[in-house]
Amino acid sequence: MKIDGRPYRTIFPEPGGDAVLVIDQTRLPFAFEIRRLARAEEAAEAIRTMVVRGAPLIGVTAAYGLALGLREDPSDAGLARFGAMLAATRPTAVNLRWALDRLGATLRPLPPDIRAAQAFAEAGRIAEEDVANCRAIGQHGSRLIAEAARARGGRVTVLTHCNAGWLATVDWGTALAPIYAAHDAGVPVHVLVDETRPRNQGAALTAFELHAHGVPHTVIADNAGGHLMQHGQVDLCIVGSDRTTATGDVCNKIGTYLKALAAHDNRVPFYAALPVSTIDWTLRDGVAEIPIEERDAREVTHLTGRTADGGFATVQVVSPGSPVANPAFDVTPARLVTGVITERGVTEASAEGLLRLYPERRAAA
Repeated sequence: MKIDGRPYRTIFPEPGGDAVLVIDQTRLPFAFEIRRLARAEEAAEAIRTMVVRGAPLIGVTAAYGLALGLREDPSDAGLARFGAMLAATRPTAVNLRWALDRLGATLRPLPPDIRAAQAFAEAGRIAEEDVANCRAIGQHGSRLIAEAARARGGRVTVLTHCNAGWLATVDWGTALAPIYAAHDAGVPVHVLVDETRPRNQGAALTAFELHAHGVPHTVIADNAGGHLMQHGQVDLCIVGSDRTTATGDVCNKIGTYLKALAAHDNRVPFYAALPVSTIDWTLRDGVAEIPIEERDAREVTHLTGRTADGGFATVQVVSPGSPVANPAFDVTPARLVTGVITERGVTEASAEGLLRLYPERRAAA
């Protein structure tokens, strides 16, 4: 995707290969800065502090982080130590573990002296696969938007939650990929952007992306979605996912479940867009089995923004001394999900639906 006419990916190797470069998402939308990650510890910190975020991007960053660590210590002990450190950064998004497991399986049989180079090569392959998968998600999902436009004879309004655009992946995105593909094909699409408290990823990141790409959109308060659905102002919802069970339960940014409930009550189609790396084939009950990350209370108690003089300020918005809970994700049961959009197509959110797209998993199931 492009920023000021120049194409960027969210993560890419530094020329010469001594480090990887990432877009610092904590500075968006008011400042566009590139951060250099030269050590595994720096990659882990970037994931933990959400310099990089979004399940697919977290996985790719962890893969490159492991490669950086193996430059320092390519031994079995180093492989285990760096892998464990990176795996502990974000417990909910399954792409992180998936990427580390894939690298581990590739690297353990190899002699230590070639592990770092092979790790960088494999991380690069994971990144390229993510781009291809997200592009395919866009093509499959854009057909749903085009069908809605034909049925309505005009503009389609899509509500999304959090940021599941190209900033959450290497490129293209998951939930926003169908919107970009439809917009680029000339389909009249308008996006309702949930602000997505407490970190405001919708207002800050999704709005930034859509504005840069020229997609019509409106930022709304998180609690406005149900009202707009009641009044016929939402045609369909598309969200991303940080972990989806083998039965189609969708774990995504906190607040997604409430939007799914409102969509179900108002007969608004509700889709989750995700690549295969986000499916956790070992889990069947998302509410009971998916670990939900509890983040720092300061994300709720304080807000950072740009002041009238162009500077930045962080202000407290919660009554001093009040305790705060900050679960980062919730789980939407499959019964509330109209369908799942993956790189292989669109299917119902169910065990059979997912196995239809991924028949190679039947033996394991």
